[in-house]
Amino acid sequence: MRGEPLAPEHETEISGLTLDPRVYRTLWPWAEPPTPADVRQSLADKRDHWERHGFGLWLLRDRATGELVGRGGLQYTDAVGGYAVEAAWAITPERWGQGLATELAQASVAVAFESLGLPELIAITLPENIASRRVMEKSGFVYQREIEHVGLTHVLYRRTPDPPNPLLGSATTSRPPL
Repeated sequence: MRGEPLAPEHETEISGLTLDPRVYRTLWPWAEPPTPADVRQSLADKRDHWERHGFGLWLLRDRATGELVGRGGLQYTDAVGGYAVEAAWAITPERWGQGLATELAQASVAVAFESLGLPELIAITLPENIASRRVMEKSGFVYQREIEHVGLTHVLYRRTPDPPNPLLGSATTSRPPL
């Protein structure tokens, strides 16, 4: 994959991903589906994030074809009651199961810790999004707890530069069955 900072000029491409019901059911927390205006506002917010922080979400393309394969990267979120940096991803449904989300999550971890020197990352998803939870675990994130975010239950995972060894066990590394 190759990436470019997500920005308003990607509206046409990213709308196909964001407005796809298979995708927004795991990313969009509100009862009504997202609209083109929501996509437009989100892209403006993503550009602002890049300008303020020097990092953000990427539009991701297939290296060989140049086709959109998803979006993801790092962004600040207030999901945990204070600002934290979140690793986030969404892959086009046609490319699900090819390991792209894991590749992106692992690249995001490397940027967060090796380039930005962050002390930790979080990742959140809806409890029933088993595929995303598996990506988190393959990328060294450890289940912490359930949280409420935008009125819905989410699961919170954390990752530090040197992830704890889940074989050692502790109350913070245990996770409920998927």
